Amino acid sequence: MPDLPTPQDAAEATLFSECWDAVLSYADLCTGGSADARPLASEAFSLGIREARAEEAGTGGKSFGRRARTPRLPRIPLLLTAVRQTALAWEAQGHGDRLVPELRLWLNSEQAERFTGPPLHRPLALRGLRDMQEPDAALLWLTEVEAMPTAAVARRLGLDPTGVVEELQQVRGVFRDRCHRNHLDTPLSEECRTYARLLDAVTRSPAADMPDDLSRHLARCVECAEAAACLKHSGGGLPSALAGGVIGWGGLAYLERRRRAVESGLSRNAADEADEPAGWTKESGGRARVGRAGLLAVAAGVSLLALVVTLVPFGPGDDGTETAAESAGRQPVGEQVPSFGGLPSGSGPGVVGESTSSTSHPETPKSGTSTGVGPESEKEAQGDSSSSAEQDGAEPNPSEPAVCHARYDLVSEWPDGFQATVTVKSDYALDTWRVGWTFRDGQKMTQMWDGNFDQKGSRVTASAADYNKTVAAGGALAVGFLASRRGENSTPVDFTLNGRSCTHSS
Repeated sequence: MPDLPTPQDAAEATLFSECWDAVLSYADLCTGGSADARPLASEAFSLGIREARAEEAGTGGKSFGRRARTPRLPRIPLLLTAVRQTALAWEAQGHGDRLVPELRLWLNSEQAERFTGPPLHRPLALRGLRDMQEPDAALLWLTEVEAMPTAAVARRLGLDPTGVVEELQQVRGVFRDRCHRNHLDTPLSEECRTYARLLDAVTRSPAADMPDDLSRHLARCVECAEAAACLKHSGGGLPSALAGGVIGWGGLAYLERRRRAVESGLSRNAADEADEPAGWTKESGGRARVGRAGLLAVAAGVSLLALVVTLVPFGPGDDGTETAAESAGRQPVGEQVPSFGGLPSGSGPGVVGESTSSTSHPETPKSGTSTGVGPESEKEAQGDSSSSAEQDGAEPNPSEPAVCHARYDLVSEWPDGFQATVTVKSDYALDTWRVGWTFRDGQKMTQMWDGNFDQKGSRVTASAADYNKTVAAGGALAVGFLASRRGENSTPVDFTLNGRSCTHSS
């Protein structure tokens, strides 16, 4: 594993932590497991940071705030692109067996060649985002793809929270303008050029009807279809256009994963909109800015959360629990936990490497033990049951009381496949989980994120990933997946959690 770069200051340490979360999430999609996801993420992270610093050095150093003038990809999409480049290098070096088969097929297809081929033939969203000023592009990406609340984006970029919505609308217009100009610059066929002006006019108005001949053309022409997705912002298609055009393979799965991470509160990017962090100051013009003290305070909190909670692979102790202090002091196993090194002197005390020994993790009773407090003490934590994994493959027992509620959401579907999400709320605290359901129309699983799947006939079992095994009592877990189908696509039935029945809805 390559040596990971050292943050240059407290602000960059915070940025590294936020970016690592995104990079590891996409690397996990590319490899399907943490054993290969972390090495891929580490190598890509180092590559991307080197490229970013080289660009900054070539333009005379870094520029902060909304007045930066150097067009380049924002840090997160730049690093996600580095994951794709690193995966391609693995394939070329004979390590492709560490990647998921679908990605390997894509890497060797004409679709992947578009991302590295002639600039005028690259995906339109990638060209449009790269042509924007970096702060504008960052505002668009964080809001549309990372699904961060606008107030959180404003705090991160140093914007006035009261005006960020209006500014986002202006940035969307800038992106549309860049994409339109890039579309016209693309070497188009005579037919495509004939439809270019009509496509621009139709996508400007949310109420405009799509002419039948243009609709038929978009069904046949990939480049014009991409242009339509980038130009038409009504209908919620902009996030998909950005993710698919910049990331490439797995863009939609990454988009769904980030959205659900923010909704469930698992993402460090999802700041609380109601609370304003300490250290904020107002300039004379009313524009919100982060003072140095506030920056260090926020950096300390986020960095500690990132380095202790996310990067350290927590594992149960002898009694199934582990304190945060034990986790922070534990040596990493192999190359699982990346280290960004220490900050340079003078970057501010207490940002990276502070002790967390004063923070403890609430203990969870062992399976079958009692806390001695009321009837609830007799409840068994499902994740502690040694037989739960064995029970999950069996048919649910309707005589047992339901201990969970499952919700099935069909995100989208097409003639031979679909994307869906299964969310399960548990009455009990879990140390690990296995969720089962039964398809009714012969659907076949092809890919899953935030979990691993096994399918036997119509029965599917989803098990926890390394990073989301624990669930608090009353908390929820979720997995997203892609599957193939033929004909009907009915909602699954017989949902279980660790072998016990769940009520369900869709």
